[in-house]
Amino acid sequence: MPKLKGTVLLPGDKSISHRAALFSAIREGTSYFENFNFNRDCLATLACLRAVGVEIETKEDTSVRINGKDPGRWQKPDHPLNAENSGTTARLLSALLANLPFPTTLIGDASLSRRPMKRIIEPLTQMGADIRSNNGYLPLEFFPVSGLKGIDYELPVASAQVKSAVLMAGLFAEGATRVIETIPSRDHTERLLNLPVEIDARGRKIIRSRRGLPIPDISMKIPGDFSSAAFFITGALLLPGSELMIKNVSLNPTRTGFLEVLKQMGAQLEINLTQQEPEPA
Repeated sequence: MPKLKGTVLLPGDKSISHRAALFSAIREGTSYFENFNFNRDCLATLACLRAVGVEIETKEDTSVRINGKDPGRWQKPDHPLNAENSGTTARLLSALLANLPFPTTLIGDASLSRRPMKRIIEPLTQMGADIRSNNGYLPLEFFPVSGLKGIDYELPVASAQVKSAVLMAGLFAEGATRVIETIPSRDHTERLLNLPVEIDARGRKIIRSRRGLPIPDISMKIPGDFSSAAFFITGALLLPGSELMIKNVSLNPTRTGFLEVLKQMGAQLEINLTQQEPEPA
């Protein structure tokens, strides 16, 4: 009977790769990453950042060097920024474009242009951003404003992208920004930016950001994508006699509910944490 034996190394987690690029781009200094996910979505993020003057060097071994700088020193692109098919690129990058001292336009492919952007336009507009859209869809046009202001924003739905956009904009806003989360979503943004987090008396998660918070150096080997790991885990469990080791995979607790289900079903799994910060792996 066939079985799976050996060691698996996976491409870097896509959600973490996007954020690694964006957060390092707004940090003064140089950041280094290994195992960056070079799929088209993450490459779209890198291309948009290059277009506004962020120096990025990539190598075939999936390592990336990013020389970041304050967005106030970014340069006006000579063409619309293209998020291609990446909703993460479009929604997270919008938080930064809303604060730039020059106008920019954000576009995407036909599929992305049918995906709603109102969910980020509304909170960013509450913060003072000047955004014009195609009835809540791409393209988005961003115009300079005198300054953003912090807000309290309770997420209407669980969305790591919306949460991230508001918190990122809060890094450049006057006054405190608080995002209130009643249903958990992926927490990569608050982990990587080391943002203050508390649980209130009602059990809601409160994440805070404000202008002047230091952007940490998150240089790291990006953990492997757990979504990809799930296929190998399932295959090994279905084939008796399999012995499979998946190394350096993301064990972020907001991503690993699948493991808890498998344990309840009696699956034999051994988990060894070798990294705790900024992302468990």
